Amino acid sequence: MNEIKEYTNKIFEEIKHKDENNNEYWLARELMPLFEYSKWERFSNTIDNAKIACKNSGYNINDHFPGVGKMINIGKGGKRKVDDYKLSRYACYLIAQNGDSRKKTISLAQTYFAIQTRKQELSEKEYNELTEDEKRLYRRNQARKGNYNLNKTAVNSGVRDLARFHNAGYKGLYNGETADDIFKRKKLRYREDILDNMGSEELADNIFRIAQTDAKLKRDNVDNEYTANSVHYEVGREVRNSIKRLGGTMPEDLPTPNKSLKELAKENKRIDKM
Repeated sequence: MNEIKEYTNKIFEEIKHKDENNNEYWLARELMPLFEYSKWERFSNTIDNAKIACKNSGYNINDHFPGVGKMINIGKGGKRKVDDYKLSRYACYLIAQNGDSRKKTISLAQTYFAIQTRKQELSEKEYNELTEDEKRLYRRNQARKGNYNLNKTAVNSGVRDLARFHNAGYKGLYNGETADDIFKRKKLRYREDILDNMGSEELADNIFRIAQTDAKLKRDNVDNEYTANSVHYEVGREVRNSIKRLGGTMPEDLPTPNKSLKELAKENKRIDKM
């Protein structure tokens, strides 16, 4: 396998396809070398794990992992049909999530494919038509649901001090800043919520941190508070490193919106109910 020299979104964009309805998809056989798998059998096992995650999330496997045949050359003019999959962005995200995040391309893929899979409840067209403030409201709701699930997982993993647990994640993502540090830097008023005072990009960074921590605590069967806090910190730091590799803006450098989401919620009840 040739070494991948450029770790940017471009490597995934170059192999993206679109069907007759303009829906984007990726072929598993083309994605496999980018995920640094040399054998189809091993990659197929990862796909199977992703299918299970898809089913457990309440989505139809056939909608995201439809099987397609592919002809390959086997020498002397002969051809053979092999298995392949027509993968949705969500399917690619689940496959990346089940891969080894220590590999640069896997870590990059987790970020790249997560950006839009966190918008699954809205169609691509619907999401793109939202204003920035509506996107904030929508993503804040996702973060709220994600934190609810993460709290349950954390408690099941032995966490007693949820405030310290969440601070561990913030420290990893915000280069050592706690929730209180973020609160002070944003110059918020008493009892204001820091997540209510983030733009859509900063919220997306935190949604990814929340989802990945929840998944890793479950995957690693974490059963004590110290390890759970360490996992949250490490996931936060990995998300930060991914943003850096992508050339993105660090979350602490993103602007604080003029209005909090509590104010916007009153003005955008349609999105707040989604």
